[in-house]
Amino acid sequence: MAEVSIRAVLPGDIAAITRIYAHAVIHGTASFELEPPVQGEMARRQGALLAKRFPYLVAELNGVIAGFAYAGPYRDRRAYDWCVEDSIYIAPELHRRGIGRLLLTRLIAESQALGFRQMIGVVGDSANTASVAVHAACGDTVLMQRALGSGDTVPP
Repeated sequence: MAEVSIRAVLPGDIAAITRIYAHAVIHGTASFELEPPVQGEMARRQGALLAKRFPYLVAELNGVIAGFAYAGPYRDRRAYDWCVEDSIYIAPELHRRGIGRLLLTRLIAESQALGFRQMIGVVGDSANTASVAVHAACGDTVLMQRALGSGDTVPP
């Protein structure tokens, strides 16, 4: 595989980011969204994170965006001001090639350099073993969840 480069996001990356994210929303549970946001909404979200100085990265492979990752606020409460939640999305045709691990490793380093003290990875589906594995390999712990009643089998 050609070398993957990791860099800070640029405004021109938003179309590729939107496509990658849309696939994750439609085909998975990691985003916790039901409908993929349009490009304008993705740009608004990205701008809000960058305005608050959270790191936002992309991975490039042969000049094409292969994935993206960012850190954002974990929770609103003041005690969590120094905690971030990571988000990592990889183009579906490039899964299981180590791109997520490269992104997460760099995201950890950049978050630490910005003074954040804790990073939380919330994996939307325990069956997503690749995501669980990359977080575990980078030293993350698991956030536990259980369904109540029919909470994971029927819509609310």
